[in-house]
Amino acid sequence: MAHTINVDIVSAEGEIYSGQAAMVFVPAAQGDIGIAPRHAPLLTTLRPGEVRVQTPDGEEHGFYVGGGALEIQPQRVTVLADTALRARDLDEAAVLAAKQRAEEALREKGDEISLAEAQAELVRAVAQVKMLERIRKLRQ
Repeated sequence: MAHTINVDIVSAEGEIYSGQAAMVFVPAAQGDIGIAPRHAPLLTTLRPGEVRVQTPDGEEHGFYVGGGALEIQPQRVTVLADTALRARDLDEAAVLAAKQRAEEALREKGDEISLAEAQAELVRAVAQVKMLERIRKLRQ
């Protein structure tokens, strides 16, 4: 039997995914991390981006996370996301519209709070666009 690691992805809205994986890839704050079974324990924060779960049978599931926390134990990975969506639930038109709104807000150069919010929105939108582009390439 192949070695696996249990993966739980949860957000404030509820559980997004729970299952076994051969490998998990996450967008940690300091860079992407690949997690295999029996990985060393780790606790870190996440940046907006894609979590990829490769199942033991070779299937891959993608999830967008808007940030959060990651806990790794030798037999368990827990992603506590601020927001999370399955890749198939991303709305490309809405993502591109959000990116455009954030870029316009940055050009207007409002107060510091508005700029910070626009920068955060732009980071989230760019991460979603990258995820959509990767999915599109896989389908070709």
